[in-house]
Amino acid sequence: MKPEIADTNQDSAPPVLTVSALNQAVARLLERSFPLAWVSGEISNFTRAASGHWYFTLKDDAAQVRAVMFRGRAQYADFMPREGDRVEVRTLVTLYAPRGDYQLNVESIRRAGIGNLYEAFLQLKNKLTAEGLFDGERKRPLPGFAKTIGIVTSPQAAALRDVLTTLRRRAPHVNVILYPAPVQGSGSAEKIAQAINTASLRAECDVLLVCRGGGSIEDLWSFNHEEVARAIAHCRMPVISGIGHETDFTIADFAADLRAPTPTAAAEMAALPRADWLGLLEMHADDLTRTLQRYLSDHAQTLDWLSRRLVSPSMQIAHDRLKLRSLHIRLAHASRKPMAKAQFELLQLRGRWAAQLPNTEAHKMRLSPLSCRMANLISARASQHKQELASLSSQLELLNPQRTLERGYAIITDAKGKILRSPKHLRPNTAINVRLADGSAEVGIASVQPSLE
Repeated sequence: MKPEIADTNQDSAPPVLTVSALNQAVARLLERSFPLAWVSGEISNFTRAASGHWYFTLKDDAAQVRAVMFRGRAQYADFMPREGDRVEVRTLVTLYAPRGDYQLNVESIRRAGIGNLYEAFLQLKNKLTAEGLFDGERKRPLPGFAKTIGIVTSPQAAALRDVLTTLRRRAPHVNVILYPAPVQGSGSAEKIAQAINTASLRAECDVLLVCRGGGSIEDLWSFNHEEVARAIAHCRMPVISGIGHETDFTIADFAADLRAPTPTAAAEMAALPRADWLGLLEMHADDLTRTLQRYLSDHAQTLDWLSRRLVSPSMQIAHDRLKLRSLHIRLAHASRKPMAKAQFELLQLRGRWAAQLPNTEAHKMRLSPLSCRMANLISARASQHKQELASLSSQLELLNPQRTLERGYAIITDAKGKILRSPKHLRPNTAINVRLADGSAEVGIASVQPSLE
C-alpha cells in the first residue's frame, strides 16, 4: 500500500505526505523493525473498557509507554492486572494512526519476579548478557538450503514426533540426525550440553534444533543451565531453539541463533522453501495481516474513545432541564409585556364602564319604604295564618280518636280487623280485639247476653 502524496505543480519539489499517510508509513516501519518481543514494567492507569479491551501504561523508573490488549487476547490472560503490578508482556510495537500515538499491542501477559527459579533465571541471564553471549553480532544466519538437520531431544518426546512430521511434510528430502538426550530430570542439563557438543564436533548437519515440548518452569529448567547456553553459543553450526510453548522463554532461547515459539515452528524455520516468489508472497501476506490488524485495532480504539464521549442520560436530562428553564424565563419575559398592556386596557374599560353606570341611589331611597311595608304585610299575614293554623289544630285534636279512647271508650274489632258496632255481631267462642287508650288486648267470648237499654 503506497502512501498518499498530494499533487504539486513543480516536478522538482519533494513529495508532500498527508498526516494519515505519514502515520501509516511510520506504523508499518515500527512493525517491521520490531518483531514480537517481551517487555517488562509496572502497570499504571489500568482501564478495562466496556468492549473488553485493556488500556494501561507500562513504566519503569525512567520512562513509560502506552499499551493496549484487545479482548481477543485479554480473555486468555490468567489474571487481571492491577495498579502497581510488575508484569512481562509479549508485544508488537506499533502506532495508533488516528492520534499519532506510539503504543504497544500486547499479545500475552504474565507476572514478573515470582519464585526463586525466576530470580536464578534473571541472574544467569544478566551474567551471560554482560559477557556478550547473547549479542546480536554473534548470531549466525540460517543456511538457505539445509540438506541435513540435527535434532537434540529425547527419543520419547512428543516434540520429536512433531518435528519429524513437520519435516516430512515440508522437506522430505532433508536428512535428519538425532542426538538423543534427556530433556528433564537430574543430570539432564549436562547430557543436553554433551549432545550439542557432539553434534558440533561431528559437523554432520547444516543446522541444529534443540527442542522440547511445553511444561512448567521446573520442567524446562534443564535449558536454563549455563553449560547448555555455552554449548549452544560455541556450536559450529547455527542453532534453532524450539522449547516449550510460545510464551515460554529459557536461557537456551537467548543463546540460540534463532528462537522458535514451538518445536514445530523450529522445524518449519529449519526447512524454509527457497522460492523467492513464495517469500515475497509471505511478506505481502504479513503486510496485509498487519495492516488489517492495525485497521481493526485503530477502529476498536476509536470506538472506545467515542463511547467515552457519549453523554449519560442523567447528564442529558440535566442539560435539557437547564435549557427548559432558560426557555421558561424567556417565555415569561415575552408574555409580560402583552399582559401588562392587556391589564392597562382592562383598567381603561373598567373606567369607561363605571362612567356609563346609572345613578341608583334615588331608586334605592324609593325602594326602602316599600320594602318596609312589604315586610310588615308579610309579618301580619304570617301571624294571621299562625292563628288560623292553631285553631284548626285545636279542632283536629278534639276529633282525635285517641282522645276519645282516653275518656274511657274502646274500639272492638273481629279477627279480620272489622269494627264491631252492634252486639248482634258478637258470636260465642270467638276472639275479638279490644283497643283501649293505653294499648289493645285480645279477648275470647264465651257467651253473648244482649241487654236492653
